Amino acid sequence: QVQLVESGGGLVQPGGSLRLSCAASGSIFSLNHMGWYRQGPGKQRELVAIINSSGYTNYADSVKGRFTISRNNGKNSGYLQMNRLKPEDTAVYYCNAEISELKLEVPVSRHYWGQGTQVTVSS
Repeated sequence: QVQLVESGGGLVQPGGSLRLSCAASGSIFSLNHMGWYRQGPGKQRELVAIINSSGYTNYADSVKGRFTISRNNGKNSGYLQMNRLKPEDTAVYYCNAEISELKLEVPVSRHYWGQGTQVTVSS
């Protein structure tokens, strides 16, 4: 079965950096578009960054210029490089990906969520 696992979260000081990883495993035919979401205390979950299968990216205004989303198709992995972190970036970060699996030799796509990784930005 397909699984997404995030890693790389932790405690960092304002202005610091973290790199989050999202590793997909299982019977993966292809890793299509993927994105990073976050949910801070008392806030709704928001889309932070997205990258499609061709490498095109887009970001929430709040993180443009500071965050970079990338992917390694050979490793079925995605990454979120976070620089110049601010306290308001504190949240649980979730990886989401559309993944295709073969069903009777036919690729069928669905979305998967990771379990989340905590990012805390504090001095």
